[in-house]
Amino acid sequence: MQNGQKKIGKKILIVEDEQAMVKVLMLKLAKAGFETKNAADGEAAIQILNKETFDLILLDLVMPKLDGFAVLQWLKGKGIKTPVIVTSNLSQDVDAKRSKELGAVDYFIKSDIPIAEVVERVKKVLKI
Repeated sequence: MQNGQKKIGKKILIVEDEQAMVKVLMLKLAKAGFETKNAADGEAAIQILNKETFDLILLDLVMPKLDGFAVLQWLKGKGIKTPVIVTSNLSQDVDAKRSKELGAVDYFIKSDIPIAEVVERVKKVLKI
């Protein structure tokens, strides 16, 4: 990697069912030096998390099969301490509060935040 672009070596699991959002997140995070993997729903995320470890999880709340709350509960039940940033279109405080009670370290509304800010929040959580 030339011109100051460095590989950070941190793995991020993006749990998101909106393919356009997945593509943008994967592109921006890869450009910032992260390794990414995607799960399109909560069930797929749990299957991946049973086999691999990640440095951070970007987790949507509203998805088919299992929602983000169910994934957070599963992580908590398993004692998995991977930091989770919840991404959602649910803008009610109760959803943010519940996410944080279940262990999320950050929460943001997808429509309110530029992707560059998502990358910055990821770096902040991972202390990069």
